[in-house]
Amino acid sequence: MEFTFVSGDLALDLAGTVQHRRDDRRDLLTSPGDLARWSAAAGLLTDPPEMSAGDLAAAVALREAIYRCATAVLHGAPLAAADRGLINLRAAAAPPVPRLTAGGAVHRDGDAAAVLAAAARAAVDLLAAAAAPGGDDTDGADGTGRGVLKQCQADPCTRLYLDTSRRRTRRWCDMRQCGNRAKAAAFRARRTPGRDG
Repeated sequence: MEFTFVSGDLALDLAGTVQHRRDDRRDLLTSPGDLARWSAAAGLLTDPPEMSAGDLAAAVALREAIYRCATAVLHGAPLAAADRGLINLRAAAAPPVPRLTAGGAVHRDGDAAAVLAAAARAAVDLLAAAAAPGGDDTDGADGTGRGVLKQCQADPCTRLYLDTSRRRTRRWCDMRQCGNRAKAAAFRARRTPGRDG
């Protein structure tokens, strides 16, 4: 299984480990090994430790809290206290620790709690920026526009992402997959004989 990191934010990429939430739900984190692979693929840990079933359950709980909170922000709804509490609890742990190797590379050390801390801290920053009045497009610490929180419009995709396009008109989480499929379907619909239009 291949993880994709197209959401523009670590927390949203964690939430994106469930594909097609409405129909044909596909969970990419079904074993502790999946969580270890995701941690490495996300660049959080260089050599992820063995993860336990408890670590997986904690990651899934955080993932779902992030998704519910981000969806609430999209709809202008309040964030559930239990979800906020879980995100804040996980964010309080120490994140992965980077260290410089003799060869000049960065090696990232940590455990499952560190991985969840990194994702939860990203969620805190994302949700605070998106929920602020007019804050859907606030500047990040680097001075660049953070982007607008959106949900992919391609069916059946339910991925959340940050639209950082110049005009903030992006409709799909990933042009190479969802965007191409949507454009191909629209092209076929226009070419089908006998269609009203």
